[in-house]
Amino acid sequence: MEAMAQPLPKLRMDLDFMPSPFEDRPGLLIRDPHLYSDATLIIPPPLVQCLQRFDGRGTDLDLRADLVRLTGSLNVSRIQENLVGTLSQAGFLENETFFRLRDQRHQEFSAAPVREPTHAGSAYPEDPDELRGFLEGYLARAGDVSAVAGAVGVAAPHVSPEGGWKMYAAAYRAIPEEAASRTFVILGTSHYGLPGRFGLTRKPFRTPYGIAETETRLVERLAEQAPGAAVLEDYCHRTEHSIEFQVVFLQHRFGADIRILPILCGSFSESVASGRLPEESEPVRRFFDALAGLADEEGDNLFWVLGIDMAHIGRRYGDPFAARANQGVMSEVAERDRRRIGRLAAGDPAGFWRLVCEREDDLKWCGSSPLYTFFKAVPDARCLLLGYEQWNIDEASVVTFGALAMQRDHQPEGPGPDRCGTSDEGAS
Repeated sequence: MEAMAQPLPKLRMDLDFMPSPFEDRPGLLIRDPHLYSDATLIIPPPLVQCLQRFDGRGTDLDLRADLVRLTGSLNVSRIQENLVGTLSQAGFLENETFFRLRDQRHQEFSAAPVREPTHAGSAYPEDPDELRGFLEGYLARAGDVSAVAGAVGVAAPHVSPEGGWKMYAAAYRAIPEEAASRTFVILGTSHYGLPGRFGLTRKPFRTPYGIAETETRLVERLAEQAPGAAVLEDYCHRTEHSIEFQVVFLQHRFGADIRILPILCGSFSESVASGRLPEESEPVRRFFDALAGLADEEGDNLFWVLGIDMAHIGRRYGDPFAARANQGVMSEVAERDRRRIGRLAAGDPAGFWRLVCEREDDLKWCGSSPLYTFFKAVPDARCLLLGYEQWNIDEASVVTFGALAMQRDHQPEGPGPDRCGTSDEGAS
């Protein structure tokens, strides 16, 4: 009697997929950026093509037929069971194992009194003395970068400090000393959050330096005034580095007991696809209005910090070619990056957004939503480009980023680069 085909569970599409970096273990590396699972799998090259069967339509018989064809043997049951079982145990399939794991992690984060440092010990040292030396070394090598008079905000990278240290130094040295007493509104890219939504948390942030207190009064206000747009106790805060890195640098500059308002900005991908302004979405408009109202009421009690990167080019990011920093196609990318920043330097966020939407953002800027959100909250702001760099995150892929300082339009210009957003200071 012929066996009945059983559907295979779907492979999660929110995982990280990349070529294995290990020469002795080639294949496809899979890991979970949400940290629902701490497993990392490397699928051997012959089995990679079998993953297409985990698309929600494939069956166990389809998978078996693939394995028979690949191996030339009918005895593939053990290989099949091992592949399905390993993916399931890792939490990489959309089945009960994953749903149970996901719910558990969400509950753990919701109940936690503090947002713990996720990237200490990997992206930066977890020992406070080592961390201090680590960052001081970068700042000392950055040269003489002065504060920007009248700055109301800065934008720094969120790429690894190893790659972006010059621009981190430029951004954080641009912050005036008097900002220490203010609440730092940190707008970070939400790499895995819901499009068009803003992640909030009441939790203080712990780093190796100590606890940064979150202004819960302001969190509650935004959540109340922007229902449907604000996601309170957004799990993405647990894993996201775009805010964590900024907290570490702020504490290094101003001490552990800073006050923060951490906001994760989801992508405006639907607006990019349609060519419309983000605020044409009602939930997004509500959040912009709430944040602008908060900015008006709090005024100089706030200082804005954005954790943003710019373009992502090369094989890691889905392009069919290898990219090298400052070479070949990356020269055009630099020109387009600067044109976008130039629109914000001119106080034209709508013009900036039109450039983002060109070719459906083939530059793959992951900092466009925090930048646009800031300029809707502080519409009289203008930006200064303090520096710009490109960095090969691997041999075939490049991330671009810079350092920006924001002033209100009526402020006198401070020392440093001009307002046209085209300075080469600090660029590689």
